[in-house]
Amino acid sequence: MKPLHRAVDAIKEQDARMERPPLYGARMWHQVGRLLLNLPLGIFGFVVAVTTLSVGLALSITVIGLPLLAGGLGVSRALGALGRRRARSAYDSGIDDPEPVKPRRPGLVGYTIAQLTDLLNWRSALYNVLMLPWGVLSFALSLISVIALWPVLPWVIRGMAAVDRILIESLLFPGALAERVRELEDDRGTVVDTAAADLRRIERDLHDGAQARLVALAMDLGMAKERLREVESEDDVAVAAKMVDNAHGEVKLALQELRDLARGIHPAVLTDRGLDAALSSVAARCTVPGGVRVNVDLTGPDGQPERPDSAVEGIAYFTVSELLTNVSKHARARSASVEVWRSDDQLMVLVQDDGKGGAAPYPGSGLAGLAERIRAVDGVFLVDSPEGGPSTVTVELPWRTRTARR
Repeated sequence: MKPLHRAVDAIKEQDARMERPPLYGARMWHQVGRLLLNLPLGIFGFVVAVTTLSVGLALSITVIGLPLLAGGLGVSRALGALGRRRARSAYDSGIDDPEPVKPRRPGLVGYTIAQLTDLLNWRSALYNVLMLPWGVLSFALSLISVIALWPVLPWVIRGMAAVDRILIESLLFPGALAERVRELEDDRGTVVDTAAADLRRIERDLHDGAQARLVALAMDLGMAKERLREVESEDDVAVAAKMVDNAHGEVKLALQELRDLARGIHPAVLTDRGLDAALSSVAARCTVPGGVRVNVDLTGPDGQPERPDSAVEGIAYFTVSELLTNVSKHARARSASVEVWRSDDQLMVLVQDDGKGGAAPYPGSGLAGLAERIRAVDGVFLVDSPEGGPSTVTVELPWRTRTARR
């Protein structure tokens, strides 16, 4: 049996050698080419960065100084994007391109402020400055190694490639903290816009609904009062009674609209009884012919029912309410289902229907608004709705918001 074992081991070793890339293969020469290219790119980047930054800083006391400095930082950032592409192609780096700079106000002033306050721009400028000495060193070492250090060439190239990759990844990516700050700024803008839209909706509903009915009620009651003061016959009493009856009907309609409006702000059943009862109430109002099946299981690790953070409950409720409204209006579905459960520290929501499909979170659509609201609390919103159906919307929310955890 020993010869058989040795043969198997030899085959495994041969397979391992075949899977291992050759030391002097195409990958190494690709990296050699990238390292040699560091010198011309380093010279160009150094000249651009130093020239634009020095001139911009020197003229910063004038009108054109700061915009020129901002433009130089923008060029440095663009050169940094080239460095990231080189790292991905030559070194298999997983570094991604960051989000572009977004001015908070229009015009030259907004562009200048955005460019000057972006930390990645300054790090990109530092990278372009450092690329000159590093480009000279990597060019010289690569050339010398190819000519005189052939036996150790692969290891020298690997070492310089590692340094090149570290330099790119440390300076040309904003880092976790900066990315988190950017996400929080975007989320803050989303929350502010959502709150403003909700306030406008409430104002519109009050103005066009309950307020108009209450004005009509006051007019009817005023006319009825005047009629009663001038009673001369039974006909006048009957007319006044009819006015009061109309006013009573307006009161009931106004109260119903106020209840609907309050339910749209935050339903009392959600606060008092939780998601199960609130979502069952929403499902009961849905006009899908076959009805909506609701299954809510919020059992905690100890086997006892628990409730997520109130803000998360509200987002889950309004998300399901909006989705079921879309199903009623657009999906042409025969039936739908809502499932809610807890998975570790996440609240999972699954809404399905057997409608025509084709739903997608297009920019400006209701689904896009839901996705933004969910991302504002670090949630996930996924839509799977092929043409012809069925449609599935998966929502993942944190069980506790960051504010609640603190």
